[in-house]
Amino acid sequence: MSKIGVVGAGKWGSALAFAFEQDNDVIITSRTYRNLDNFVSLEEILECEYLVITIPAQQIAFWLKENFVFKNQKVLVASKGIEASSGKFLYDIYKDYLPDENLAFLSGPSFATEVMMSLPTAIVVNSKNLDLADKFASFFPTFIKAYTSSDIMGAEVAGAYKNVIAIASGICEGLNLGKNASASLIARGLVEMQRFGKVYGAEDESFLGLSGAGDLFLTASSTMSRNFRVGLGLAEGKTLDEILDELGEVAEGIDTTYALNKIAQEKKLYLPIAKEVYAMLNGKSPKSSLKNLLNKN
Repeated sequence: MSKIGVVGAGKWGSALAFAFEQDNDVIITSRTYRNLDNFVSLEEILECEYLVITIPAQQIAFWLKENFVFKNQKVLVASKGIEASSGKFLYDIYKDYLPDENLAFLSGPSFATEVMMSLPTAIVVNSKNLDLADKFASFFPTFIKAYTSSDIMGAEVAGAYKNVIAIASGICEGLNLGKNASASLIARGLVEMQRFGKVYGAEDESFLGLSGAGDLFLTASSTMSRNFRVGLGLAEGKTLDEILDELGEVAEGIDTTYALNKIAQEKKLYLPIAKEVYAMLNGKSPKSSLKNLLNKN
């Protein structure tokens, strides 16, 4: 039994705490107090050898700067996204605070609600230190099959990009364009994220497995996905503010779309779906945008 500290007590952090506490000693903390038996201070959490951090991608740089003190902790990054302001991947942010051998990244299809119900799934722990990946993989309960990989960038790109495709897929669903269009969009989305990943040295295998196709198919086809619901809202003609107010949660795909647009402009990359999602988030008609997409990539 290992002691694990979870940072972030939202739905995902709480779900991971639930999963890990099946066979381990787990404590949890959050920015605001939660009435939980295992809730402790941040100072106590940072004393744990093993940390699981679920802080949203857009907040992590500030949180690390203001709160993190390195004490040789091993960290499993359980957030997905790209920082919109800088275009930085989470690995680029974390590596300023921890060495590679202390970092691992979680990927794969894993809705928090189903994890809390102990429903089966499979995930991937990605790290340049495969011993660390194996260690974090061993913490998961029997209803979660944990694989390991050294392809951090594959996990990062897939985990971030799939949320953008999910927004497009939600729009497709909301416009009643049909299952053929939906399947075509998701398939081309997989091709687009794989093509983008190659620019950063990601491995093709990651996109064809749990990190890529597995997580994409889940996120881009279910109303349990916040990003899919963002797309539905856009298709209904709602403003982004109205959609976010209804969600009451972070939808990482929005900021990731802005980050991808920034990267595409800087590197002159062809990202047709991400580009159209960016246009729709900025007021372009979803109907005209989505109908054009299948002819562009």
